[in-house]
Amino acid sequence: MPPAPIPPNAPRISRQTRYEIIRDFETRLVYARTAFPMGTKGVRLKDGVLTPNGEELQQMLSLWGPAVKPGDPAHISFVQIKDDHIHLEINGGPIHRKKWYEHIEVAGANGPVQSSPNEPQSNPHGSCVDLYFDKHVPEMTTGQLRELLYPVLDFNAKNKEQAYLDTVPPKVKEAIVAHRVLVGMNQEMVLHAKGKAPKKVRERDGETEYEEWIYGEAPADVDFVRFVGDEVVRVETMKVNGQKIVRTEKEVILQPDKEKDKEAKKEKEPEEHPANPPSLRRPGEDSQDVPKPANGAAPIPPMPPPDLPQPPSGPGEILPT
Repeated sequence: MPPAPIPPNAPRISRQTRYEIIRDFETRLVYARTAFPMGTKGVRLKDGVLTPNGEELQQMLSLWGPAVKPGDPAHISFVQIKDDHIHLEINGGPIHRKKWYEHIEVAGANGPVQSSPNEPQSNPHGSCVDLYFDKHVPEMTTGQLRELLYPVLDFNAKNKEQAYLDTVPPKVKEAIVAHRVLVGMNQEMVLHAKGKAPKKVRERDGETEYEEWIYGEAPADVDFVRFVGDEVVRVETMKVNGQKIVRTEKEVILQPDKEKDKEAKKEKEPEEHPANPPSLRRPGEDSQDVPKPANGAAPIPPMPPPDLPQPPSGPGEILPT
């Protein structure tokens, strides 16, 4: 039974509850329900909405790489409760935290010697999540906090496979359990459905490069799973009896088509008209009243006469004869 929601008028979190949350959550092993990008930004969660998400999250993952993927075990290494949010670091966090012995200074003849440099060092394997609230961190139970963190962390999964299946659409989950590949899956889904491919082939079809994963060997059924980028675009199955089954129509849509989104956005946006060129006509004056040459060409403006030197004037001037 899920815990009761936190009332909107809940008071500020007490010191005792702070200690209970830190004691219960630090060093706990959980499973990730989303991808955590490496770096100091991590992810942000508020009112059940995760940011960044969608294309922005994919760009961060491509740029920095994933610290944790959906379904992977994650270790909560540090919990900090601030005024309006709770900060949880995953797998050591984005920055290495010093141990107590790293702050020791040993005095010598040449001055104090530190056990390590003061500058913080980045952790290439860690990330973080910040859970934000409207006003302040309210009084809550550990069960209520687990429920709030469920979009990103699974505290109840028994293994990695179960945790991953809870993050995918029902149709994909059903196919993975049946060890089938659907057109539109990504590589992570195919790995969970079929495992690592014994053989991979890279080819080119015109200007398109693709990679084909081959499962099985004759005389058994053989599956050829073709990827363009990270998406399955074609599944070919060669049956034992020689029958060939090819599927190319998308069977599952993980993300909306970017081109369709752009077209829809253009339809909603008003058309931009270029600004009218400047004119000397009065408001309301018809352009047809302006006289035009017979051939339609614009008249050439007269050139000003060249500046001629003027004779000097004044007393004592010499005039030419």
